[in-house]
Amino acid sequence: MGRSSLPVAGLAAAVLLAVGLPAAGAQGARAAEAVPRVDLRVLVVDDGGPAVEAIRAELDTAGTPYTRVDLGDRGRPRIDDAFLSDTVDGRPRAKYQGVVLPNDSPFGDGSAEMAAVAGYEKRFGIRQVDAYTYARPAVGLTTVHAGSLDGRTAQVTAEGAAGPFAYLRKNVPFENNDTGVSESYGYLAAPLDRQPDGATYTSYLDAPVPDGSRRGSLVGQYTHDGRSELVVTFVYNQYQGQFRLLSRGIVEWLTQGVHLGASRNYFAVHVDDVFGSDDRWDSQLNCTPGDVDCPPGTHPENDPIRMTAADAQYARQWSRDHGLTLDLAFNGGGSEGYKEAHAGSDPLARQLVADQSAYRWIDHTYNHPFLGCVQNTSVVPWKCATDLLGRTRWTSRATITAQIDDNRGWAARQGLAVDKDELVTGEHSGLKTAPQQPEDNPELAPALTQTQVAWLASDSSREREQRQVGPALTVPRYPMNIFYNAGKATEQVDEYNWLYTRKTDGGSGVCEGSATTTCLPAPLSTSTGYTDYIVPLESRIALGHVLANDPRPHFIHQSNLAEERIGYQALEKILADYRGLFADSTPPVNLRMRDIGTELRKRAAWAAAVREGKVSAHRIGADISVTAPAGVDVSATLPTGTVQVQGTGRIPFGTAYARLRSGWATPATGEGSLAFALADSTSAARVLSGKATRVQAPAAALPVPRGVTTRVPYGPGDRVRR
Repeated sequence: MGRSSLPVAGLAAAVLLAVGLPAAGAQGARAAEAVPRVDLRVLVVDDGGPAVEAIRAELDTAGTPYTRVDLGDRGRPRIDDAFLSDTVDGRPRAKYQGVVLPNDSPFGDGSAEMAAVAGYEKRFGIRQVDAYTYARPAVGLTTVHAGSLDGRTAQVTAEGAAGPFAYLRKNVPFENNDTGVSESYGYLAAPLDRQPDGATYTSYLDAPVPDGSRRGSLVGQYTHDGRSELVVTFVYNQYQGQFRLLSRGIVEWLTQGVHLGASRNYFAVHVDDVFGSDDRWDSQLNCTPGDVDCPPGTHPENDPIRMTAADAQYARQWSRDHGLTLDLAFNGGGSEGYKEAHAGSDPLARQLVADQSAYRWIDHTYNHPFLGCVQNTSVVPWKCATDLLGRTRWTSRATITAQIDDNRGWAARQGLAVDKDELVTGEHSGLKTAPQQPEDNPELAPALTQTQVAWLASDSSREREQRQVGPALTVPRYPMNIFYNAGKATEQVDEYNWLYTRKTDGGSGVCEGSATTTCLPAPLSTSTGYTDYIVPLESRIALGHVLANDPRPHFIHQSNLAEERIGYQALEKILADYRGLFADSTPPVNLRMRDIGTELRKRAAWAAAVREGKVSAHRIGADISVTAPAGVDVSATLPTGTVQVQGTGRIPFGTAYARLRSGWATPATGEGSLAFALADSTSAARVLSGKATRVQAPAAALPVPRGVTTRVPYGPGDRVRR
């Protein structure tokens, strides 16, 4: 990054020079008193409930620093004036740019701690989020209706659309995934007919009251006594779609659009086995002839599934119509094998190569062999073969390098542009595969070094986090539960029923003993089950990843784009649902594999620096200064018009997303810190305009319905073949 290095606690710089600070002397001292320093760190007061946990998860994922005070910890610090503020170089300092409380008065009615928080917020213009609170006069509200919100659709109000939730289209649907469980509980509220003098309540999100008489607020801003609170009157957890839709706005409102860390909605789709063919599920044998789940030698292979030239033409047009570039992981040997059996002709390859600019291309090895241990497929499930001394037999380095190089050579002969630093091995093989192969093939890392692979795909259901393998970093991918061995909806449903129904219902019964999946209550209809159940479930799961600021790509197989082209149904629903929820300013971000890997690498380094307390930042008026360890890129979200100051020059910061600017920044050569200048000191506040209570503690614990504290983001269908 070109940072200068100073040996002060491992940081690149210990002294920060902010842009345009007041002059020294008496005039400077007066200016310092008028313009306080605000540290870019959030205070989170945690009661252990799901709402605060959800906001913490949002801050963690974005990389926004915060200090957590655990109310259940008897040894926790006392929140008083000294905890909240002090003076640095003669200038008043607010140690926190925003305060998250579990409700509007978690310390008790009339407590000294709540009085300290209120005084602090008023003095420094700091905002407060009440993560989940009753609708009552203390927050400018009266309850109109209380109860389950499952399946309801709330809407962003005109004020919300002009303020913190402008990135949303309008509707905010509340989940109703299980009719037997209350998943969401809340208070539909109305502002008091008569507010205290100077107090106002502005609703940002509301929903119709069940009797249809009016609408009730669920999120709004209560401004009073020179302070602003964002009042949330429904309970949620970090996985629920309604929170995921609102989480960005909650944080941007709290921080007034100026904070470290960033959040975007990512969606990339890899299509594996292109040019190859995939074995077909057999509904009589309940396995896949030709693959390792069927005993060998007892049955012939079924007709394999392979895209046609017409499927390729459809894919090109689909990608163009839906604004989503697909990443095609290809096996050149599949094309050569097809030509050998078809008089030297492969119309599919000709079509895809002619349309190559419509896609991104990834080396998937020449013939898609298993590159881990040598598989003993004489038993089901397979196991690793061993030598006479009981040692695992491994696929050789020469075989791995040949598979990589041969595929690159094939692409070069076709004129197909491929980045050699990206690789997807067949079935993610070579990497550890539990339970049969608990370690990487020791020949994999040297082969990656020899072939100069920098980014290696992995299966996020096995390994969620990025890790180093020789010279390469992994890029974990989400498997979509649209099976590789299904080209038709009936095949998909038949296999789905086998995997996810009880033995008494004709299934395998595997789900009955699983700790991670549940059984279907009854087998799905082979005629409607795919459209009515599997597509909605898979699209909901994938959309959950998209809304979680998660750049990891999803993957399907070429078989899903062939025959009945069943893969498109799920992709279309994901995109349609997304575009029905988000404004044009907040599009899904479609990155290629290496860029996803780079994003994950930068995030890991940034998260470690934040976690270890090696990042600090503050704002004085329109000027922001950041320090971080040398070599760590800085993540930030700032208002439109923000520039990064580099010496005497200024460059625009980040890129536009959701009405703000966000991205990564590095210091200029020779500089040891980062400086930003806002367009003016109130630009963010204007964009996220707010109004601003003294509060009283709830008489009893707020109700949390069954099922809201935890929600497994995967249901039936989280097990994907290959």
